[in-house]
Amino acid sequence: TGIEIARSISKRLAKEVYAISVNDEVWDLTRPINKDASIKLNKWEDAEGKHAFWHSSAHLLAEALESLYPGIKFGIGPAIENGFYYDVDPGDEVIIKDNDLVRIEQKMIELARQNSSYIR
Repeated sequence: TGIEIARSISKRLAKEVYAISVNDEVWDLTRPINKDASIKLNKWEDAEGKHAFWHSSAHLLAEALESLYPGIKFGIGPAIENGFYYDVDPGDEVIIKDNDLVRIEQKMIELARQNSSYIR
């Protein structure tokens, strides 16, 4: 896996890598590599690393919103050039306001600390 390759080089590198490119295709770090391949470990400095980070962050945002607003409906939630977003419909009786963003962020941090898997 990409994470095993990164760890074999250094523990620090393993903490800095967000994705691996295998034969120019971006993969999750936990996906097994079962054949000889050209690889690139993608860190924050790489467009692929940023995209993987933003993509995972969008999933984390969705999980936080679902936890805080049961029944919320999701539209699209892509990674974009400089971040990510999610189009949502929280329901007729719910309005998400600017002052709710701190609570949403705190929930995202709580969920991130659980080290859940987000597989591409």
